[in-house]
Amino acid sequence: MPLINVQLFEGRTLEQKRAYAKALTDASVEVLGCSPEAVDVIFHDVKKSDWASGGKLWSDPE
Repeated sequence: MPLINVQLFEGRTLEQKRAYAKALTDASVEVLGCSPEAVDVIFHDVKKSDWASGGKLWSDPE
């Protein structure tokens, strides 16, 4: 059973998450040959102040 953990900046709508969960599930079914019911997707909303790239917080001004 695939378990997909997705980390995104907070602020995505429920509609966006639904569509993304569906796309990830469909891709898993096609590539892995599993049933849709076997695919779990967990969304983790992350504040920009809790995410850094290249040593810089995403919440820092440019």
